[in-house]
Amino acid sequence: MNTQEMNTDLEKRKLELQHQFNALLARKNEPQNTVGNGIYTRYKNPILTGEHAPLEWRYDFNPETNPLLLERIGINATFNAGAMKWGASYILVARVEGADRKSFFAIAESPNGVDNFKFWDKPCVIPQTEEADTNVYDMRLINHEDGWIYGIFCTERKDPKAPKGDTSTAIANAGIVRTKDLIHWERLPDLISNTGQQRNVVLHPEFVDGKYAIYTRPQDGFIDVGNGGGIGLGFIIDMTNPVVNDERIIYGKQYHTVYELKNGLGPAPIKTNKGWLHLAHGVRNTAAGLRYTLYMFMTDLYDISKVTHLPAGHFMAPEGLERIGDVSNVLFSNGWIEDNDGTVFIYYASSDTRMHVAVSSVAQLVDYVTNSPEDTFTSAGSVNTIIEQVEKNKKTV
Repeated sequence: MNTQEMNTDLEKRKLELQHQFNALLARKNEPQNTVGNGIYTRYKNPILTGEHAPLEWRYDFNPETNPLLLERIGINATFNAGAMKWGASYILVARVEGADRKSFFAIAESPNGVDNFKFWDKPCVIPQTEEADTNVYDMRLINHEDGWIYGIFCTERKDPKAPKGDTSTAIANAGIVRTKDLIHWERLPDLISNTGQQRNVVLHPEFVDGKYAIYTRPQDGFIDVGNGGGIGLGFIIDMTNPVVNDERIIYGKQYHTVYELKNGLGPAPIKTNKGWLHLAHGVRNTAAGLRYTLYMFMTDLYDISKVTHLPAGHFMAPEGLERIGDVSNVLFSNGWIEDNDGTVFIYYASSDTRMHVAVSSVAQLVDYVTNSPEDTFTSAGSVNTIIEQVEKNKKTV
């Protein structure tokens, strides 16, 4: 093959790559064609996948250094995205995982919240602390009333106390950044807590008695929660010295529930006239491994430590192809957006692989949380709950 033929083939391959990529970004998304449960509507297509990563991240287009136009940097997955409205756009700060297993943050933007998500030109540059992060992931975006946009994420480092030869034991903590423009990120010190390792840490969007309120998920080890677990609440005086005070569990684990093994908050709660709406994940063990589902609850409008409503069971669980991925049978959410008209876009990841969207409203979610039966924690109680509803329906016929 001569040089001219090679250049022609390269140009043809490049055009094919660009055509396929542009078609993916332009693909319209539609609601699933089912009656559904009336609480939310899932959309058919994933909104972010590894294939949504810009071609310029993955390919060296210089024919001299990449004459065969091979993919140089592989992208494995895009998932667990924080979310916020930015002007008229819908913003996701996704966890992008490379083929090298390292995760990083990148911003994808959509004009309508359900499709046409496009990554910004470059990933986010997160400044390092004196002890560099080995891996970072699962950022919650919080537009706080102090005027800053905070990103609270998990920072992972190798455990220095691990036995010789142990290359998997790690320590997790909450990393903290803040920004005014989503481009320049100021790194603050990592969370300082006396309750063990921390994951799934979320900042409350308003001051509470002049302090920053922060939801935690303390655990004894990197994977095993041990004596920890549950959703905690503590308070910070100054985010530049993020020492958590008065930390206590406000929503713990419970035997034989969807949050039997561990539970943690998803995104920052949404304020309503009935209370604060919370979206969380619960984990239970099965014969096939861990199963992650999403559930909801509400806390008091004025006392955020008080859980006021708690529907039984999961709010969303993996369905169909959502069950398949790098870590199967998992739904996880750390981002949602309340629009001006009360529409709520729920962004969730399936099986640590891809991002999806479901659409609901504040009215629907408040109705679901405040009027759905609570868990009785026994099979007999569940039967009684169903019978009560059957009898109630008979009276309305």
